[in-house]
Amino acid sequence: MDQKKLKIGIILGSTRKGRVSPQVGSWVKKLADQRNDAEYELIDIKDFNLPLLGESSEKEGILRWREKLDALDGFIFIVPEYNHGMPGALKNAIDHAREPWFNKAAGLVSYGNAGGTRSAEQLRSVLAEQYIATIRTHVVLSTFTDFEKHSIFKPKEHHAEQLNTLFEQLLSWANALKPLRA
Repeated sequence: MDQKKLKIGIILGSTRKGRVSPQVGSWVKKLADQRNDAEYELIDIKDFNLPLLGESSEKEGILRWREKLDALDGFIFIVPEYNHGMPGALKNAIDHAREPWFNKAAGLVSYGNAGGTRSAEQLRSVLAEQYIATIRTHVVLSTFTDFEKHSIFKPKEHHAEQLNTLFEQLLSWANALKPLRA
């Protein structure tokens, strides 16, 4: 059996101006790197300049996006909640790929006034359509208690323990699904 470390992408699910997903993603990456059990990479969908699905013939960003996803074994989505749902940019990014998502695992870290739980549930159903197994453990962050002035990320200590459980479950599932990707 191949003993190479799994590659996990930490995907920032927002592209809007003033977003806090880079702060949350950096926190996740910092804790992930302390583990030394997989290769973790922070991935900003904004860097790929993805057009709205079906509105452009520009393919470079789309091809780079698909290649990036293809190289990964699993994902951690940093997903805010906008108007009771996931950001349109994240849905668009998901829709720009198909096969690169197949038979992989994902964990969710959500945030919002209600912890981002509604966006996370919406995301779970979309990911299921892409043959992505979402794990049970889900880190829920509140803009009221985990952010100062709704913009400076200061997570409560117990979230680190939840995140470590998420890492464990994600790696187990990503590894279990690996034979289906061969």
